[in-house]
Amino acid sequence: MATKALTAATFDEVAGDGIVLIDFWADWCGPCKRFAPTYEKLSDVHTDIVFGKVDTEAEQELAAKFEIMSIPTIMAIRDGVIVFSQAGALPEQAVESLITQVRSLDMDEVRKEIAAS
Repeated sequence: MATKALTAATFDEVAGDGIVLIDFWADWCGPCKRFAPTYEKLSDVHTDIVFGKVDTEAEQELAAKFEIMSIPTIMAIRDGVIVFSQAGALPEQAVESLITQVRSLDMDEVRKEIAAS
């Protein structure tokens, strides 16, 4: 499965169910360009996950909404809940580890923790 460009208009329909990884990037960003092939490769391996990309230059509203201060930033959303967000290009093994951790989350427990805070 290829990566999917996300916009303010399409974001909510994609980020509601299942696992969604999002790469916030910009064309002028060297680390973003170096991370892109890894991200694309993983999207082909994990076809049950949506691999979205948000161009922070074109989608400044989305970047502001999620308080993106540095790119690339990788965000993981599961069942509509942001469960991970970190600036910096991650090595392939780190993204694989992230995917494993997101898959194993007990979302009922995550929601309880959010409600309690």
